[in-house]
Amino acid sequence: MKRLSGFYLLAALVVLLPIIFPDNYYVTVVGVTALLHAILAVGLNLLMGYAGQISLGHAAFFGIGAYTSAILTTRYGWDPWAAIVVGIALTGSIAFLVSRPILRLKGHYLAMATLGLGIIANIVLVQAGDFTGGPDGLGDIPTLSLFGWALDTDLRWYWVMGATMLGTVWIALNIIDSRSGRALRALHGSEVAAEMMGINTTATKTGVFVLAALTASLAGSLFSHQQSFISPDSFSFFFSIELVTMVVLGGMASTYGAVFGAVVLTFLPELLVVFEDFEVMIFGAILMLMMIFLPQGIFVGLQTPFRRRLTRRESPIADTPGE
Repeated sequence: MKRLSGFYLLAALVVLLPIIFPDNYYVTVVGVTALLHAILAVGLNLLMGYAGQISLGHAAFFGIGAYTSAILTTRYGWDPWAAIVVGIALTGSIAFLVSRPILRLKGHYLAMATLGLGIIANIVLVQAGDFTGGPDGLGDIPTLSLFGWALDTDLRWYWVMGATMLGTVWIALNIIDSRSGRALRALHGSEVAAEMMGINTTATKTGVFVLAALTASLAGSLFSHQQSFISPDSFSFFFSIELVTMVVLGGMASTYGAVFGAVVLTFLPELLVVFEDFEVMIFGAILMLMMIFLPQGIFVGLQTPFRRRLTRRESPIADTPGE
């Protein structure tokens, strides 16, 4: 019930903001990017926050989805929605194939393997110029049309991104509360203990890895049609690190924390533009201070005091000395 109340509050914010501020740059322009990042962060949080599997190459799946959709529509004249479906299927297949050898690794070795995957994908996007346009990118990507409704304005894209983000959050919340979610948390706690409890850890890790990749692919396809131009720079190793930062900044193993981290990390650079030459330094200092004083993440860290107070009110035993 608490998860659903949080979801309804999030949905209300998504719906009300553009109605209250219809012409606000931060809502209709930056908000679209923030919602896109939230979709990516929620998917990555299932993999990292709940399953405990490190990934430093998530931008690779984001790029595969974006370029598949862009290439099929611009070079072969495919319908955009059909191209999006093919992009999701292709990304899922690649993720399944690479997950078997990669997810046998743990810790730093897994991080290095996923990092290598991201770098390889970026090199392919740069070198396969006949299809991807190379370093110059690929343009003239057609816009999407939904029931004859052309998505040709920032506000329309806001509604589509908002609906997609809410759908992603809803799916993530249902997974977390299911048997699969309990398996993910057990896997995060101890893979050996999870196996002793009868959990197929290989299938569980593969499933969440593929699911995170599918989410990234969908976000990539939407990104390509929203921007009408993409280049390999948008899917670099640095963007993968930025996605990891969003998950950690909001709070690991918190779906709403992932959304919050994505919004903060998207809006913060925009708000610091006024500082000009000191923008990057101030941005880094803010992130450092947040992690020092809120190591659990902003969203999770700010929730903790309220949860403790609520627990004490509901349970008088909690105030008894020695308990």
